[in-house]
This record gives sequence, structure tokens and C-alpha cells, in this order.
Amino acid sequence: MPGLLRGVARTAVVAGTATAVSNRVSRRQQGRWAAQAQPSQGYQQQPQGYQQQGYQEAPPPQPAPTTSAADDMTNKIDQLKQLGELKAQGVLTEAEFEEQKRRLLA
Repeated sequence: MPGLLRGVARTAVVAGTATAVSNRVSRRQQGRWAAQAQPSQGYQQQPQGYQQQGYQEAPPPQPAPTTSAADDMTNKIDQLKQLGELKAQGVLTEAEFEEQKRRLLA
């Protein structure tokens, strides 16, 4: 039974870490898209009376909701608390705890 519990705990920690990394990658990509969209907006203005036939301008993409740095830090703190609880219960060893903590704070 302890082996099963340890496996489940490890899976939970890995899933939490993967979620944090995925969120960070999404925010970084959104920032890049926003940076690319800003310079090109100045060139989209057309002279009055000029209209292309047969083509319509595509609507701008909807921006993804952003999370603040405070939300990100809150998520990290919650994950650290979960790791601490798993370590206190004996599910994680000291080395496993330190490794997951290092990944989370990187």
C-alpha cells in the first residue's frame, strides 16, 4: 500500500508541476503574440475610399485571460504546501521533496 500511495503522490506532484510550466509557457507565448501584433497595427490603416473587393479583414484574435504575478505566486505557494504535507505524511522522501521544490521554484 505505501508503494501505491507514493506513486499516486508522485503523479500528483508531476501533474502540478506540468500545469505550472504549461501556464508559464502560455503566458510567454501570449506576450510574444502581443508584441508581434502591436507593430503591425500601424500599417493596417488604408486611405479613405480604398476598399478591396472580395476580401474582408479577419477579426482580431481574442486575447487569452492573463494571470497576474500574484496568482502565479499563490499557485506556487499552494503547491509547496502540498509537497510539504506529502513529505510530512512520509509519502515523499527528503530527496524527492527537494527535487520537486527545485523544479517548482525554477
